[in-house]
Amino acid sequence: MDWDLLQNGARQYHLQLSAGQLAAFETYVRELLDWNQRLNLTRITEPQEIITKHFLDSLSVALALADLPANLSLIDVGAGAGFPGLPLKIALPHLRLTLLEATGKKTKFLEHVIEQLHLPDTRVVTARAEEAGRDPAHRQRYDVAVARAVAALPVLAEYTLPLVKPGGRVIAQKGQSPTEEAQAAANALGILGGRLERIQPVAVAGLDEQRHLLVIQKTKATPPQYPRRPGLPAKKPI
Repeated sequence: MDWDLLQNGARQYHLQLSAGQLAAFETYVRELLDWNQRLNLTRITEPQEIITKHFLDSLSVALALADLPANLSLIDVGAGAGFPGLPLKIALPHLRLTLLEATGKKTKFLEHVIEQLHLPDTRVVTARAEEAGRDPAHRQRYDVAVARAVAALPVLAEYTLPLVKPGGRVIAQKGQSPTEEAQAAANALGILGGRLERIQPVAVAGLDEQRHLLVIQKTKATPPQYPRRPGLPAKKPI
């Protein structure tokens, strides 16, 4: 593994990784590749690609967290194999992290990695975003919600904004054409209590594709009828 690539790439996001943190990333890679032989966790299995497309891409979210308290509560919606939530937790250990994932096999992997890495203040919730958004234990409980490659922004807004406190923010990781996607989501954001704060381009070392962070401010409480029942946001976006 090219740990210099990870270390140097993380510095672009004002993150300094210790030897212990690099060792945690190494364990994460080992467990990911081991479990991936049995579960479909990732198509990316080359070590250098894991560093660039999973770890550094995840760590780029730190650029949108820099002005927030270190111990903020963050929920990763549609966490999958743990991206971006787990790399952020390794690099920013004071985060209070919740990984929300609907697939039980994937949540078992996440629980295993958390145990292997001895990560405090980290929990896994097996549920759909629409269910969690109506659950008082999660509704409007988080400072930040993050999501990567989950859905188009009008749909993603309904998955994420109900989970965030008024005054908090949603950070959506997107590739090309973020402006068009933001325009398409303007109606949904207004209804759900959000406002586009900025579109932040990010460079990921070793990655040629364009990457952007869409940062959405939660300006008011989400109306009680949202999120709608599971499956409906994707079938009939606002």
